[in-house]
Amino acid sequence: MPIDKIFKDDASEEKGERARMASFVGAMAISDLVKSTLGPKGMDKILQSTGRGHAVTVTNDGATILKSLHIDNPAAKVLVDISKVQDDEVGDGTTSVVVLAGELLREAEKLVASKIHPMTIIAGYRMASECARNALLKRVINNKDNAEKFRSDLLKIAMTTLCSKILSQDKEHFAEMAVDAVFRLKGSTNLEAIQIIKKPGGSLRDSFLDEGFILDKKIGIGQPKRIENANILVANTAMDTDKVKIYGARVRVDSMTKVAEIEGAEKEKMKDKVKKIIAHGINCFVNRQLIYNFPEELFADAGILAIEHADFEGIERLGLVTGGEIASTFDNPESVKLGHCKLIEEIMIGEDKLIHFSGCEMGQACSIVLRGASHHVLDEAERSLHDALCVLSQTVNDSRVLLGGGWPEMVMAKEVDELARKTAGKKSHAIEAFSRALVAIPTTIADNAGLDSAELVAQLRAEHHNDGCNAGIDVISGSVGDMEERGIYEAFKVKQAVLLSATEASEMILRVDEIITCAPRRREDRM
Repeated sequence: MPIDKIFKDDASEEKGERARMASFVGAMAISDLVKSTLGPKGMDKILQSTGRGHAVTVTNDGATILKSLHIDNPAAKVLVDISKVQDDEVGDGTTSVVVLAGELLREAEKLVASKIHPMTIIAGYRMASECARNALLKRVINNKDNAEKFRSDLLKIAMTTLCSKILSQDKEHFAEMAVDAVFRLKGSTNLEAIQIIKKPGGSLRDSFLDEGFILDKKIGIGQPKRIENANILVANTAMDTDKVKIYGARVRVDSMTKVAEIEGAEKEKMKDKVKKIIAHGINCFVNRQLIYNFPEELFADAGILAIEHADFEGIERLGLVTGGEIASTFDNPESVKLGHCKLIEEIMIGEDKLIHFSGCEMGQACSIVLRGASHHVLDEAERSLHDALCVLSQTVNDSRVLLGGGWPEMVMAKEVDELARKTAGKKSHAIEAFSRALVAIPTTIADNAGLDSAELVAQLRAEHHNDGCNAGIDVISGSVGDMEERGIYEAFKVKQAVLLSATEASEMILRVDEIITCAPRRREDRM
């Protein structure tokens, strides 16, 4: 029996060189795809889905772009995965991590072609990434103890993060907003408490930060429009049983009066439920589900503000920020945790009415209201702001910062080069290759801005031979500039995550020497 009959028909197998080529090509293609979105002058991509409604997304967030693609190449999938992880872990640097991994593989391909074994390359990359990380650790700036300096560091980080996004025009405004919001969190990285509400209309600079919590609902008719010192019961329960539902119920009666009796009984049940709810001593009742007219009437009579259909995220957040818990049974009021806030009132944003809860239990709650020309702009603005908020909340915990603009990559490349000179054997080639891959990031930043990258990177390298130099690429003036003066800062945590994830991903792809694709399952003809 021939050897290739181990697999079912239609299964394919690629070995050695071919497998490696397939993975390199796939990974590089992905890296080239997002490469043009890197840096302050990076371009955006329009993604159009084939699903219903052909939703259009305009974005330059690496993770968003890659998440939306359906990719067949196994190695490319690994890169998509690291950009997702980077997004979940630190929120920013999703493009950088893919570009760096792609460059590492591009260099590895040349080394494999010159007959260096992948394991040797991996060993070299390992040494190099360790060395690069130590180089950064030596140069971090930490202003944790000086509140004023720390705040200005955070502002600069926020501005650098927003610089490459749609918000770059009003980056000062949004950086202030993001820093204020993160400071309210008092060191927690739970971004749930920061709610982002998107309302089309106005321009991006009409966006504002509001303390407290805004629920995107209207206040019902005939109900108090303003409540002070509110006790809020947050519930998820059905309040729509005061009518007999026709669907799905079969009741046989011999006269209309019996139907009326059933309805009366239903009404009584509802009344009892509302009484139980009122017995909690509340003046605001927020429900996830519908509230029918009859219970709404009862609530209005008792002077209780009833809000229905608060979407689930809204209601979970409301419970979180007011210190209440979501209840669904009301028999023992003592075990239900009520939420509290100082004031509930109706506000207008654009032409929508919303309910504003201010003075919440959890002081860290705040809402950011984004305004903008269209839904696409708002979605992208939200993604950009979310990146900034993630990075800031991480930086508040780990307060180490670095300069930006290609500076960290040059610092790492210089140290890695020195390591390569000291290392004997074939590994040194791999270490040198690692340093070349690092330089690809400033090169790409310059390329995307339409600058002469070869010239600029050469200048940078020369500058970096002086100790304590702060040179990076200043895209605005198109030259090498002092990053500290320009206020271009990045979070150390983001850079570290980029470095380690990219190295591990490229290592994983390098280890592959065979790709086996299973045969697709056939549908049996159902005759």
